[in-house]
Amino acid sequence: MDNIWQDPEILAVAWLTIKVSGLATGISVIIGIPLGLWLALNEFYGKKFVVSVVNFGMGLPPVVVGLVVSLLLWRYGPLGMLGIMYTPWAMILAQAFIASPIIAGLSFAAISSLNPNMRLQLLSLGASRWQANMLLIREAKLGLLAAVMAGFGGVVSEVGASMMVGGNIKGQTRVLTTATVMEVGKGNYDIALALSFILLLVAYSVVAALTYLQNRTIR
Repeated sequence: MDNIWQDPEILAVAWLTIKVSGLATGISVIIGIPLGLWLALNEFYGKKFVVSVVNFGMGLPPVVVGLVVSLLLWRYGPLGMLGIMYTPWAMILAQAFIASPIIAGLSFAAISSLNPNMRLQLLSLGASRWQANMLLIREAKLGLLAAVMAGFGGVVSEVGASMMVGGNIKGQTRVLTTATVMEVGKGNYDIALALSFILLLVAYSVVAALTYLQNRTIR
């Protein structure tokens, strides 16, 4: 177990985990925060239904997401021409599907908790719609950072979808969660514990950095 910390394969698995979950979270932020902002600031027919779909997506089983993405990316699927099945990009896509509703739902809640007259006041003072939206995002930064933390936590700990679309291929799509499941299945509990510790360390490091940004915002 001592040598696992110098094992280049383990380090490669950890680095791939960071890349896949980091990119998936980034994509989810690009999709989720604007969607949450749009839902919070606009009234339209069917809004309650759209919000209910987003909230439903926050608890969508990862295995179902993995199945849907697999059907989309399979050779004869609608996106089969991309040829990314069993690659890290397929895992990023599946994880982005998982995290986007989480970030969108929590962003919607964060923006909705602000004074509803704030945007009107900003616009009446001469701010453009873009400037008003940016100021609202700034005011809701604490809640939005919490949304990002929740989104990252949802993807970095995910197993089912990653296994289905990535295949847990050594040196290509094996990440910390899928490697841990594999080692437990082989009875290598010492390696599984070490992998779990590395996963917790990665997750805590990201959350600690986002928490630092939250604390700076409070000050």
